[in-house]
Amino acid sequence: MNHQKLLIALLTSLVMVTLSKSQTQDTVWKVPELEAFHEVIYPIWHTAYPSKDYDALRKMVDDVNLKANAVYSATLPGIQRDKQLKWNENVMQFQASVEDYKKYALADDNEGLLKAAENLHSKYEMLVRTIRPVLKEIDEFHKTLYVVYHDYLPNKNYKKLGKVTDTLIKKAKAVTKSKLPARLELKKDAFTLAAAELLTSAMDLKKRVKANNKISIDAAVENMHTKYQNLEAIFE
Repeated sequence: MNHQKLLIALLTSLVMVTLSKSQTQDTVWKVPELEAFHEVIYPIWHTAYPSKDYDALRKMVDDVNLKANAVYSATLPGIQRDKQLKWNENVMQFQASVEDYKKYALADDNEGLLKAAENLHSKYEMLVRTIRPVLKEIDEFHKTLYVVYHDYLPNKNYKKLGKVTDTLIKKAKAVTKSKLPARLELKKDAFTLAAAELLTSAMDLKKRVKANNKISIDAAVENMHTKYQNLEAIFE
């Protein structure tokens, strides 16, 4: 009997560790294949391109092709599932820039090769911006929201949901206090309003959790998710 209890405890622990690892992977926005492509685009953009080293640009075409192929088939983490359509669109543009780079690398057209390298870098950066959070505070809020919306809510785990309401409020407050980079200054007013609405929705969720009305809680989570989407839409 004791052996059975020990075995059950070990299996339970293993399942919990596996679920925790899976959940952690799902809430990290990075795409390894995209990071690997940085290993080739960095020397292209920061060394070969500015020095107009055409031989170096041509020698890197195989590495560009190899690493780009991995990007084409890359899978986005769960937390980025709402970016899938935009990602797919930008991957197509990135793929076209890779084909251009290959074409000019094989041709006797140095100016065309330079322009192709510039375009390749631009399309790579566009992919990065597709999945990279604008602010770390927004990313931190999203990590908790993701678990709430895609785990606790559909599984009706109101106990776990109730335990993270303070965390959501704390992270939403951090979003309201965050500072946009200079390039996004024109979006400041819209961001301030959307961030305030996000905080209000998080505080409203806590009130509804205390009232213990499950239908009301579900509606509050949906509202908070919508407010988060509105916030993200400002930067699209």
